[in-house]
Amino acid sequence: MSGGISRRGALSRAVLLGGAAGLTAGAGGTALALYRKPPAETPAPVTVEPFHGPHQAGVATPPQAHALLLALDLREGVDRDALARMMRLLSDDAARLTQARPALADTEPELATAARLTVTFGFGPGLYRAARLDAPVAPLPAFAIDRLEARWSGGDLLLQLCADDALLLAHAQRMLVKDARAFATVRWTQRGFRRAPGTSGTQRNVLGQLDGTGNPVPGAPGFDTALWRPDGGTTLVVRRIRAELDAWDAVDRPVKEMAVGRRLDTGAPLTGTNEFDTPDFDKRDGLGLPVIHPDSHVRLATIGDPARKILRRPYNYDDGPRPDGSPDTGLIFASYQADVERQFTPIQKALAERDLLNKWITPIGSAVFAVPPGCEPGGWIGRGLLGQ
Repeated sequence: MSGGISRRGALSRAVLLGGAAGLTAGAGGTALALYRKPPAETPAPVTVEPFHGPHQAGVATPPQAHALLLALDLREGVDRDALARMMRLLSDDAARLTQARPALADTEPELATAARLTVTFGFGPGLYRAARLDAPVAPLPAFAIDRLEARWSGGDLLLQLCADDALLLAHAQRMLVKDARAFATVRWTQRGFRRAPGTSGTQRNVLGQLDGTGNPVPGAPGFDTALWRPDGGTTLVVRRIRAELDAWDAVDRPVKEMAVGRRLDTGAPLTGTNEFDTPDFDKRDGLGLPVIHPDSHVRLATIGDPARKILRRPYNYDDGPRPDGSPDTGLIFASYQADVERQFTPIQKALAERDLLNKWITPIGSAVFAVPPGCEPGGWIGRGLLGQ
């Protein structure tokens, strides 16, 4: 039937109109039942992390649920003066966004919300070269287990953005990349996640392992010495570690726990009953063998000297299955310490040589950054290094 309404169309329209009339009558003469408002969401508490202070936020800050790490490469010809201009822009907008205020040229100011956003800046060796300054950090030495890919490694400038809301994180990234676009190009982006906001306890990684049990505690003896440099800065190592989950799934729990050196369910060392029990590396079983294997992860990663510990701030990543169905997932391992060579490198060297977990993990990315100290209101990150 052409040029008019078909019989089926007319019937359908009559049914819809009849149904609407019935709904109208049943709603006391209104049609609002068709367009009911969704129940109001309980507003989240307004929570902001300070931007200004002697140290940058996002280091000793309790980890947020989401992280976005963005590495930039400087454009040709960017010198010390241009770096200072860039860091003024970035610091100003980061200060605004972390306090739930829109960036200076924010076209979506309603997205600047409070969800514990932190923005942490790291300077790579290339930035120091551009500024004609000696770099306090250098790329890590090669480790036998590494299978590093350029798309996850290096970078002149790092922006570490963390928040409890993923949308806020995406918005902050967009604003800050716009600030840096005239000075730098994006080298890599890594997105990670931890436990949901408000969830207590040590987070787990994708292997099911409690991750961060042995972290130094703020305020404990040696914490400040291990983390902060005399100027209030620190250093950051970022390692992207792929988890070989298909191979991990093929082994039984006793083998997994032997490799880790802890129970997977409670996180307790194999010589203890609770997560935070001190591992007893001298304890033997009935056959005279060490209860905790000498090459277990916990044995090799344990550092007795508080001043030589590292602060782990890891995030899981999951980029979905590959075309063949195998998982592309793992850990964005972020390690903060006062001195990379004195603290991080010896631990990583021991792990690379002997860690039983190496059979099920593969480092595919690596980058090192110096994290400048914080700044006071009206100042900017890097002023003590790049300012005139």
